Amino acid sequence: MRKIRYKKGRKVQPFHLEYTGLHKSHESEMQLFVYNDSDLTEYHKIKVADFDKSIVVGKTNWLNVHGLNDLELVKAVGDYFTIDNFMLADILNTTKRTKLEEQQEVLFFNIKSLLPTEHSDNIQVEQISFLIKDGVLLSFQEKRSDFFIHIRERIRTHSGIVRSKKADYLMYILLDAVMENFYITLEHEEDKVEELINLSKKSDDPIILEKIEKHRDNFNFLKRSIIPLRDSLYDIKSIKDDNVFNVIETENFSFFARLHQKSLELLEQIDADMGALESASNFFFSFQTHKMNEIMKTLTIVSAIFIPLTFIVGVYGMNFENMPELHYSYGYYTVIGIMVLIGITMLFYFKKRRWF
Repeated sequence: MRKIRYKKGRKVQPFHLEYTGLHKSHESEMQLFVYNDSDLTEYHKIKVADFDKSIVVGKTNWLNVHGLNDLELVKAVGDYFTIDNFMLADILNTTKRTKLEEQQEVLFFNIKSLLPTEHSDNIQVEQISFLIKDGVLLSFQEKRSDFFIHIRERIRTHSGIVRSKKADYLMYILLDAVMENFYITLEHEEDKVEELINLSKKSDDPIILEKIEKHRDNFNFLKRSIIPLRDSLYDIKSIKDDNVFNVIETENFSFFARLHQKSLELLEQIDADMGALESASNFFFSFQTHKMNEIMKTLTIVSAIFIPLTFIVGVYGMNFENMPELHYSYGYYTVIGIMVLIGITMLFYFKKRRWF
């Protein structure tokens, strides 16, 4: 799990842009969609110098930036759209929590996208930021990914109402796509928890406890990622001031309310899964305790059987001369028979009392 490093975050000053993420080897490039209900134009690997002739006022413009390691490109985009350096710093500083902010007719929203890592218990983290200004939606991704492929296809094929809506609705469906990754991650974690519960009932291998703690950390990380998202979506859902979030059309506030509801469902499910994980931990310790009790019970029974036998051996181990049984020709076999009989009788008694 990636932790927030406070000292590193402090170094990022408003006028000193620094990308703090992990994906520094990915090439930065931009893609632009310009569309309305009747027309679509798509640009690949577009340059900032081409914005003037490509971005069309009155249409929905979606500029997607892949890769944030090219600081000059990010700064050029920010200068073109007159985006405050504070917002650019928040885009590049991936240690920041989810944030919603409106400033100078710019709506800024960043979110953590989480996905499970293949063949590992770790979670992949990528920060995605959105800005809406003057009918243009800008999205910034740390690396090229397939989160929005289906949305691009919906735009290309004129599927649904996306082409008839503006940038605020587009941001809604992009956020919805990112939130789907939470469900994928949560489902993956739930499968792992189910495996751990089954293992905890059968094995006392200490590695099980390590895995339980690892997935508990994952659930806590999921929760910490969703809670600020829930709060931001609640701000949009519950706003009643006409001077706030002007870039979102009134009829589209209900869509963000749906996202808020999804965040609540995710948090409730995480709480339930953490309870299941706690059950796995309890099963593990219960299994260990039960196994230890079984061992102690077996040892106690063996000890109880051998106590009278040890007494008999102790008696005949004393160095007295006048012990009549010592001179009896069948004395040895008689004592051994009595000892065997005592052992069998005690075993039968313990079995009848269901002590084992």
